[in-house]
Amino acid sequence: MIADTAEARRAFIAANTTLERPPHTPELRLHLASEITPIWKLTEEALAEIGLPPPFWAFAWAGGQALARYVLDHPQTVAGRRVLDFAAGSGIVAVAAARAGAARVLAADIDVFCEAAVGLNAEANAVDVAFTAEDMLDLPPPAWAEVILAGDICYEQPLAARVMAWLSAARGQGARVLIGDPGRSYFPRQGLDKLAEYQVPTTRELEDMEVKRTAVWSLAC
Repeated sequence: MIADTAEARRAFIAANTTLERPPHTPELRLHLASEITPIWKLTEEALAEIGLPPPFWAFAWAGGQALARYVLDHPQTVAGRRVLDFAAGSGIVAVAAARAGAARVLAADIDVFCEAAVGLNAEANAVDVAFTAEDMLDLPPPAWAEVILAGDICYEQPLAARVMAWLSAARGQGARVLIGDPGRSYFPRQGLDKLAEYQVPTTRELEDMEVKRTAVWSLAC
């Protein structure tokens, strides 16, 4: 079993990933799983045996890559603003927001391994990103957040409905909400404005094709 300490999680991630440049955001560097890292080949059963939840933080998912690309290309979206990266995973979007000049960036994810991943990835890019493992869906949307970024959040039906309701509440409070989505089945199209569309390189180990058409959406008022 992996020792349940922040230091042990950081050591595990450092030992089982490589520092790479995601194909759609090559100006960033992230600790990612690849064909040459042991974690790439572990099954769910093997992960459970060593006490590791599914390592979503070890991959640059298409929705996150697209959203990070949009933020880097449109820094005025976050510059000088307080930003929440919801369901942060590796922290690719949080890192992009910090690189683009956000005043404050908080990455939120209920997987405590994400704290180690986000910390390592922020260090690799020389930016400051705070982290919380609190389940944001159990709380009202934070009043301080001026921009909420969410990448690839609609892969399960009940969760998608809950997340979209929470994000809609945040939009109602005045936050700008941007979502990156690669055409997930449970992603709604109503009440959203498309800001950009990208062809994001990925891998068949993660997706059903090697390039995913992925859009960035803004939640309408």
